[in-house]
Amino acid sequence: MAEYADGSVRVCPLDADGRPAGPVTTEPGPGAAVRAHPHAARWVWRSTAAVHPRVLDDGGRVERCYDVEAAEAILLGHEGAHRLPRSLGAAYARLHGLPVPADLPSGAPDTGQPSLFEAAPAPLPGDADPLTALLDVYAGQLVRTAALAGAGRMRLLLAAESAGTLVAAEMGRAGLPWRADVHRRLLDELLGERFPGAPPRRLGELAEQVSAAFGPGVHVRPDQPADVLRAFARAGVKLRSTRAWELQAIDHPAVEPLLRYKKLYRIHTAHGWAWLRSWVRDGRFRSEYLPGGAPSGRWTTNGGGALQIPRVMRRAVIADPGWRLVVADADQLEPRVLAAISRDPGLMAAAGDSGDLYTALARRGFSGDRAAAKLALLGAIYGQTSGDGLAQLADLRRRFPRAVAYVDDAARTGEQGGLVRTWLGRTSPSAVADDQEGDADEVPDGGAADPPRAGSTPAARARGRFTRNFVVQGSAAEWALLMLAALRGALRDMRAELVFFQHDEVVVHCPEEEAATVAAAIAAAADEAGRVAFGATPVRFPCTTAVVECYADAKE
Repeated sequence: MAEYADGSVRVCPLDADGRPAGPVTTEPGPGAAVRAHPHAARWVWRSTAAVHPRVLDDGGRVERCYDVEAAEAILLGHEGAHRLPRSLGAAYARLHGLPVPADLPSGAPDTGQPSLFEAAPAPLPGDADPLTALLDVYAGQLVRTAALAGAGRMRLLLAAESAGTLVAAEMGRAGLPWRADVHRRLLDELLGERFPGAPPRRLGELAEQVSAAFGPGVHVRPDQPADVLRAFARAGVKLRSTRAWELQAIDHPAVEPLLRYKKLYRIHTAHGWAWLRSWVRDGRFRSEYLPGGAPSGRWTTNGGGALQIPRVMRRAVIADPGWRLVVADADQLEPRVLAAISRDPGLMAAAGDSGDLYTALARRGFSGDRAAAKLALLGAIYGQTSGDGLAQLADLRRRFPRAVAYVDDAARTGEQGGLVRTWLGRTSPSAVADDQEGDADEVPDGGAADPPRAGSTPAARARGRFTRNFVVQGSAAEWALLMLAALRGALRDMRAELVFFQHDEVVVHCPEEEAATVAAAIAAAADEAGRVAFGATPVRFPCTTAVVECYADAKE
């Protein structure tokens, strides 16, 4: 399906090589094209984000698609060319030796402002016909994919990424149920009264407490890190940053009100009254989700902070009357993924337990100490060790050598400037990215980065830590895509709708009578994703599932 400037589209069937296998027809829009070809096995188009909303506006449904621009980004990464433009026009220009246009800006993730879908496709290089360009690029991508050593896995990754784009568009359209009245009440309780040209009352009070803690006549602006660092320096306390973990390590009366200020200031700026006016409409919070927005394949968003909803704000996420939220978290996802991709027999056996993985590990070693088992395994994944962690990691290496070697090899490759790949073939970029730091509640406390290797530099070790986690986190993102695809298919004939997804968590909004069926569908989709992604292994991917009226109740 190729789009034209007048809003029409042209459609034709394709053969296995991506070439026309029948007549070209013209339809007034994507929705009409889908209605005219209800039995199409898979739609090939340039961008799901640009086309699929128009299909949804017409009440259509697409079972499968192939997103050419999403595929181009993955294939460029595999070829070590992450920074090259990924648009259909850029891909067409590379094929034909034409000047390559830059990608149009899509909006910076989480800018705090709603983004707009582009109204029409950008002109193609050399005034190429859109259908001709689409067919040329798609056929070229099939050839590039077939030439890869891991062609089968790459085809699965491209299909999974495209399935993710369908879910993302549909989630953005459905929206997360959000009670504006509850949100306002929460803000009033947390922040207090508002005053023109001044911060809310509670922030003002805490700012005064912070300043008073440094002595009479001292004025500190808590939202200005440089101000805070100077105040502590004058008090004889040297800090590198104002991060919470660094502040918590010092003994000073300003710390407690400063930490409370930072927490409330974040809510005020990221999810305050202005956010509510911008992002909640008709009882729904609608963000634009970007599959593969992070280098690891994790999703990001174009605004609204959808992937960083504070726990207290989840109290405003309430199901419609007679409906429920089915909230499911994949249990210890990344450690289970490490077991599957490393093929370590012992770790796979432990991950075959559908109960708590760390308890299963502790039964096999670590003197039955669950905390020690967790510290060792997460330390191996994230490259974080401490005095005790080093001893636990040594025990892990003895008991699960293939698992530890898998991430150690990835770290060594990164330190040496090499690229690593996920299980299905997503390739690490050449520069370290921030999204690989791991989830805050998973990284072991008090850990230090990978111990120095002979001749290594801090930059090399940072890159090694990045690639160490990339192979696990990226493979977990692939499992999540396949789980979403399976779940979307299972919900096809139900009223239930996917309304939220974040790394290893999914939320489905459904009528109360469908809740049990949805919960079972999530469990089945998790198992299917494990089989499809990693093949036949004993590793299980259980989920903790709650059926609630309020999102916050699932986290209690």
